[in-house]
Amino acid sequence: MPTFHPSAAPAPSTAPAFRGRIGAAERSGYPPVPHRYRLHLTPSCTNGLRIAVTHSLLDLARTLPATRLPAVPDTPDGTGYLALRPLYQASAHRYRGPLAAPLLSDDWTGRIVSTRTPDILDDLTRHFAHRGPDDLRGRGGAGPLRAVEWLCEQDINAAAQQAGRADTGPDTREAALRTLLNGLQAAEHHLAEREFWMDDRLTLADVQLWATLVQLDTVHRWHLDAAAVHRLAGHPRLWAYARRLAAHPAFGAHLDLDGIALRHHAHCRGREAAGAAMPIVDWAAAAARQPSATPAPAPEPVANGG
Repeated sequence: MPTFHPSAAPAPSTAPAFRGRIGAAERSGYPPVPHRYRLHLTPSCTNGLRIAVTHSLLDLARTLPATRLPAVPDTPDGTGYLALRPLYQASAHRYRGPLAAPLLSDDWTGRIVSTRTPDILDDLTRHFAHRGPDDLRGRGGAGPLRAVEWLCEQDINAAAQQAGRADTGPDTREAALRTLLNGLQAAEHHLAEREFWMDDRLTLADVQLWATLVQLDTVHRWHLDAAAVHRLAGHPRLWAYARRLAAHPAFGAHLDLDGIALRHHAHCRGREAAGAAMPIVDWAAAAARQPSATPAPAPEPVANGG
């Protein structure tokens, strides 16, 4: 397995407002009790898509229900969801921040447990997996998962955003495109002789890489020129891997292409480029090739906000 060595630590981000954790110890405040917690998410968001796929892979529809939010945030400032206001107000006195999703809430108290996606995924796999926490975490520990997180967030996602920015110089965009292509080539090489990223089965690494590739082709591609998209497409093993996972019921069932498009066009102010007309993967066709199996239960629809 390749090791990705970042040349510098990522810039610190604003800490999320809620970082509670589900723990086995009763004193944690959030013991892993079935039917107590609830997810609030939209698959049109990359983090929401990761959580939705993981939720289905763990078969948690009855143990830990999920409420599906609209594709596009509906607060006046466009940063969150009105339906989440009671949770935020119950969780923090005079809360004035964004009503953001995804999040994990506690139905017993009506409060938010966490808004941090990596912690939510970790708690789902550690405390609610039916066959043991290593099923989706893999046998290599946290190191390989952190490496994939860096690859996806920095070498692919951040680099693609920079490569598509019209307000930067051509040298900056070309350097970002080189970073992006190097990241894709590393993934291509890694998948040359294996079906999954880690071990011999699906793990959280596959979930994150797949959601990142969906974002790259359905969102970032819109701001790249045709030549750049042609270079991105030149990684046949990687995109075949993405199509194969899209055909898995736990992945394809949550692929909301219309929602992704609505969300992107509602918020994006960037300039559309020629690459917008050159999709790399026919995601709808890939998802339609799901084997005959019972599909993952759909999340519950969101209640009207107040």
